[in-house]
This record gives sequence, C-alpha cells and structure tokens, in this order.
Amino acid sequence: MNGVIRRNHYDVTDRVFVADPRVVCTEVCALLRSLEPNTDPRPVEQAFDVFSRLYAGTLPGYLGCETWYHDAQHSLDCALVMARLLDGHERGVPAAERLGERRARLGVIAALFHDAGYIRKSTDAEQHGAQFTLFHVRRSGDFLAEFLPSVGFVQEGPLTEQLVHFTGYEMALDDIQVRHPLDRRLGFMLGTADVLAQISDRCYLEKCRDFLYPEFEICGLAGTPRPDGTKPLYASREELLRRTPEFHDKIWKDRMDSYFECAYRYAATHFGGRNLYLEVIEGHLRRLREVLQANQIQEGLRRRAECINAGPLCVILGLQPAGDPGVRAASQPPSYKRRVHVGAVDPRNYVPT
Repeated sequence: MNGVIRRNHYDVTDRVFVADPRVVCTEVCALLRSLEPNTDPRPVEQAFDVFSRLYAGTLPGYLGCETWYHDAQHSLDCALVMARLLDGHERGVPAAERLGERRARLGVIAALFHDAGYIRKSTDAEQHGAQFTLFHVRRSGDFLAEFLPSVGFVQEGPLTEQLVHFTGYEMALDDIQVRHPLDRRLGFMLGTADVLAQISDRCYLEKCRDFLYPEFEICGLAGTPRPDGTKPLYASREELLRRTPEFHDKIWKDRMDSYFECAYRYAATHFGGRNLYLEVIEGHLRRLREVLQANQIQEGLRRRAECINAGPLCVILGLQPAGDPGVRAASQPPSYKRRVHVGAVDPRNYVPT
C-alpha cells in the first residue's frame, strides 16, 4: 500500500470513513457527478437517508441492524466499491458499452440495500436478523422493489429483485432473469462489489472468526447439528478460517474471474492503474496462510474488530451518546462479550488500531 497506514472503518485508501452514511453518500454522489454533471443526486441521497434510518432502527416497521458481520459498514463500503467500479467502467469502455447515469444510480442503490433482508420487520417472528441468512437476498429484493418507486425508479423494481441475486447463493446464477447485456453487466459489478467490500475490510479475518461464525451459528450453518436435521458447514471458528483460502479460490474461479467477467478490473481504471482492493485482499490471504501454518489463529489475528450495527450507527449519527452500555452489549456476539472489544465508535475520537 506504499506506506498507507489504514485505520479500521476506513476504505482501502484510508480516506473515506465508511461507517458514516453521510460521508459515503457525499463520496458516491461526487463520483456520479464526475461521470455526468447533470445527474440528479436526490434519489441516491434519499436512499442513504432511508438506509440510515433502516439500519439505525428508526424507520417505522423495522427493528434496525443487529447482525455483526453483515452490518451497516459493509453495505456502505459495498456502495462505495460499486460507485468506483462504475466510475472505472464508464471511463474505460467505448461509448456504446457505457451503462449510463440511470443504471449507475440504480447500481449504487442496489449495492446499498443488497443486505437489507437481514433487518427484521416488527411483524417478523424471527428473534434475530441472522436467522434470515439463507433467504436474506430475496428479502433484500423485496425491500428494493418497494423502495425504488419512491425515488423515481418505478419500472426498475422487478429488475433489481433479480440483480440483487448476483450477491448471493439462493438462486443459481444461470437462473437469474436479467436479459439485457448492460443490465447483466451491472449485476456482475454488483456481485463483484459485494465480494471486494467484504474481503478488503481491514479486519476481514477477525470478522470471519468473531462475527461471521456467530451469525452462521444462529442460522444453523455452524456449530453442532440441530434436532431438525440441519447439518452445519463449519464445526468451529478455526475450521471456518482454515477453509477460507479454499472459499476464496472457488469464488474467484467460479464468479469473479469467469461469470462476472473480471469486473473487478474496473477498480484499477478508477484508481489510475493499481487495483487497491486486490492488493489488500492478497495481503489478507498471505497473512491468513502464515497464521494457519503457525497454528496461531487466536494469537495471530489481533486486530480489534468493531461492528457498526444499530447501536454504534446511532452514536455516529448523533442519535445516542457514546459509551452507552446498551449500545456495547447489543453490538457484539453474546459469547464474545468478555473477549472481543466491539464498542461504539465515535469518529471524532477514533484512533488507528
């Protein structure tokens, strides 16, 4: 990274505070305007406003974000990655292949809400958002289809319900009903943005161990077999991490390098030649292999992971005071309350960790 000292909650350039919807909205809208000066930013600005309320728990009918890995920061980072991919694409392809400003705005909004399905409605019977893991993409599509007409995208709801499936595994990629080549490319970029945002997070490895595993326990993908016959994929946090290189290789072979047509390359165009996302991801994988080889999963992964779910987001937005014990208790997996610091984050007092 050529001397860049990156902080938690910042993007790969260590410049954008990706835990604050207002900061990310400003950055994304600036990118969209640089591509098309006459673009109307209001739909995107309204989307970020609704996102803030949805994830903070102040949007009527919704209970706010309570998941740790799939938190507000991940979705905000995904929206930023998507905007950068769009910027690189539009600047690097012939005019006839450009997506245009309307698709660009739609892509950013889809990226922002691609995990909205994890947010519980007040009428849901489930007790935790992680229980939606296996079908959250469909729920995200439902949310987008309902939201989009309110910001002027009346016709795009059905399309976006399909596009969002490029970020998940609930539907085979060949079964996603998106026919127009430019719409499909937008979907490939959306799926790519999701992967890049996750794996380039500064604390990606620690978040897999401390945040993703507990979410998988709640939905039955990890832990011990359940009476209903559900067979977990991972028996322990260690197994999840040991299988992470295999997961990476598979997702790059099956999706990133093939089905998604190497859409990550547009980030290099945006950054002027270097692909900072791939550089960070390669660094994470080197670090993981070193830790696994030394058998030091706990000792070797010591970055302080902090999630930005409803409580910390309310602090960032000024809706709750920093240091509220309730914020801290709700923002960390129960089995990790004594071992992992996942406190509220105040950007005014934030220091690198």
